[in-house]
Amino acid sequence: MVDRLANSEANSKRIAVVEGCFGAAGQPLAIPGRVLIGEGVLTKLCRKKPKARQFFLFNDILVYGNIVIQKKKYNKQHIIPLESVTIDTVPDEGDLRNGWLIKTPTKSFAVYAATATEKSEWMNHIGKCVGDLLQKSGKSPSGEHAAVWVPDSEATVCMRCQKVKFTPVSRRHHCRKCGYVVCGPCSEKKYLLPSQSSKPVRVCEYCYIQLTSGPRSDSIGRPGLKFGNNLTDDDDDDDDSSD
Repeated sequence: MVDRLANSEANSKRIAVVEGCFGAAGQPLAIPGRVLIGEGVLTKLCRKKPKARQFFLFNDILVYGNIVIQKKKYNKQHIIPLESVTIDTVPDEGDLRNGWLIKTPTKSFAVYAATATEKSEWMNHIGKCVGDLLQKSGKSPSGEHAAVWVPDSEATVCMRCQKVKFTPVSRRHHCRKCGYVVCGPCSEKKYLLPSQSSKPVRVCEYCYIQLTSGPRSDSIGRPGLKFGNNLTDDDDDDDDSSD
């Protein structure tokens, strides 16, 4: 079906509508062979709180943006090549249900669908697109992915030293390697993570030691946590300054 739609007029019109919704600030999306598979609103777990985002699944990329006017205008366009994507389900917990992780070497985050059926459809379609791309290219699935950031609300004290309480003065920071919420003194170091940035990024003291002293131990996992960025701004998710 994808091959049949690739060069169809209907597909071209659908892609043109998506481009129009992002306006001049968005990147062009129409290229030969690209097909719009589906679209919908998903709740993205951002740094500050869950937020609705508009997602578009193509046969080779995943695109999402902030909703300005539903089905008419979106901004802050993000484009994720599907070849680098891996997905994992997230257990239901409280109000956050029907979720899964979208993981890439550059950025990883959780999204939630409105229903279990919708989640299943999204995951199946993404998985099929990724599988088709890897089969055509002969590449292996990506073995590395950026850490999923722990939301601010999950940590009232530094997750490393367990001593510093967060206040308007004592700010939260995120380690780009493990995704922990940490205090300033525990995240004074920076380290170059080429998949995430061309410049050194903030990492916690624990990760810095692991990164500079050889292979990392498995103990860097997150015991006791529910679950858990191509970022240039030091402490903000790149969706907007409040994430």
